[in-house]
Amino acid sequence: MGWTDRFSIAGKTALVTGASSGIGAEISSVFTEAGATVIATGQSEARLAALRDQTGCRIIAADISTVEGCDGLVQAAHAMAPRIDILVNSAGVALVGPVLDYSAEDWDRTMAINLRAPFLLAKGLAPAMIAAKAGKIINISSQTGVIALPDHAAYAASKGGLNALTKSLMTELAPHNIQVNAICPTVVLTEMGKQIWSPPEKSGPMLAATPLGRFGEPVEIADMALYLASPASDLVNGALLMIEGGYSSV
Repeated sequence: MGWTDRFSIAGKTALVTGASSGIGAEISSVFTEAGATVIATGQSEARLAALRDQTGCRIIAADISTVEGCDGLVQAAHAMAPRIDILVNSAGVALVGPVLDYSAEDWDRTMAINLRAPFLLAKGLAPAMIAAKAGKIINISSQTGVIALPDHAAYAASKGGLNALTKSLMTELAPHNIQVNAICPTVVLTEMGKQIWSPPEKSGPMLAATPLGRFGEPVEIADMALYLASPASDLVNGALLMIEGGYSSV
C-alpha cells in the first residue's frame, strides 16, 4: 500500500455530528474532498443544506441533546448506509460561566451534548463496525479536558469525561480492530470560538501562555481528523492528541 492509499478514506462512509458549522462543517468538507461519503448532521437544516450544496454530502437534521434524538440519528444513518466506517463526534456546546452562577440546566445540557451523545452514538454504531472488524471513532474534545481554565467547569468536566470515555471505548473495541481517539484542540476560531475569545482581555493571557502564540483554525482540526480516519493511523488508539500550540507542555 502506497502512502496515498494509507492516507486515503475513499470509499468509506463517515457520520459527522455538529456539521451545521465550525469544526464539524470543516471536517465534513475535508472528508468529502478526500473521497468519503459523508453523512453530516446538525440542528440547522438551512446550514446543512448549504453544506450539501457546497460539498455533495448527505445530511440528517437531528437534535442529539436527547436520548431519542441520538437513537433516531443512528437509525437514520443506518438507513442511508448499512455500516458507518467512521464516526466523528464533533457536536458540542460551550456554556461558560463562574461556578457560583452556573445553572443546573446549563450543566445538564452541556453533559447531554458533549458527553452523553458521543456515548450513545458510539454504542449505536459500534455493532456494525464490530461485524466488519474495522472502524474509526474520533471524538472532538478540548485541551480544557486536560488543563484548567476559569469559568469552564461544566465544559471541562464534559471534555474530561469524553477523554475518559475515549480510553474506555478503546479497551472494549480494540480487539475488533476499531480505533478510538480524541483530538484536544486549543481555542479554534469558529463562530463559537470567536464569540467567546475575541475580547483582548480574555484572549491575551491565553495567547501569552501558548508558545506558538496563536489559536487554531478549523481546517487544522479537520486535517488531524482525516489522519485519524485513515489507515495511516491504525496503530494510534486511545490517544488524546493535543493540538494547542504547546500550551500544555510549558
